[in-house]
This record gives sequence, structure tokens and C-alpha cells, in this order.
Amino acid sequence: MGQKDKQLYQYVMERLHSAESGQAEALYDLGLLYSTGQGVPKDYIQAHKWFNLAAIRGVRRAKVDRKELALDMQHRDIAEAQRQAREWLMTH
Repeated sequence: MGQKDKQLYQYVMERLHSAESGQAEALYDLGLLYSTGQGVPKDYIQAHKWFNLAAIRGVRRAKVDRKELALDMQHRDIAEAQRQAREWLMTH
């Protein structure tokens, strides 16, 4: 693993840790990471979930990014992302 990969991995871990405490910007950052596949596998369901959670916490641009992402998703995948977001909210 190169230095850049280590730094990206560390950044992802920091964002996950901050998201666990409900930090809105971390939730948004995770949406960006999953939507682009930087440091994590590209996963639109996860990206939508994190954008949704960030939007709930008041990050306006998360609403825009979530809407744009949804254009490339199937309805069942959006429903799954919403289910995961609700589940996350019940445990955090």
C-alpha cells in the first residue's frame, strides 16, 4: 500500500468514526466517497444512504447530490438505501 493509499484509508476511517457520532459533514463526505469509489468500493446504495443522512442533518448540498445520484439508480436500490438510512438512525 502506497503512502497516498494509506492516507486515503486513514481519511475514510476518520470519516466513518466522525459519522458514528452523527457529524453532518462526515456523513456527507462518506456519500462523496461511496459515489466516486475513492478509498471505498463505488456503491450508490451506500452513497445515497450517507447523502440522505447528511441531508437530514442539514447539509443542503447532500440533497442535491442525492437527487443527482438517484437518477442513476433503480427504484429498489433507492428503497434499500432509504431502509439502511432509517436503520442507521434507529441505532445512532
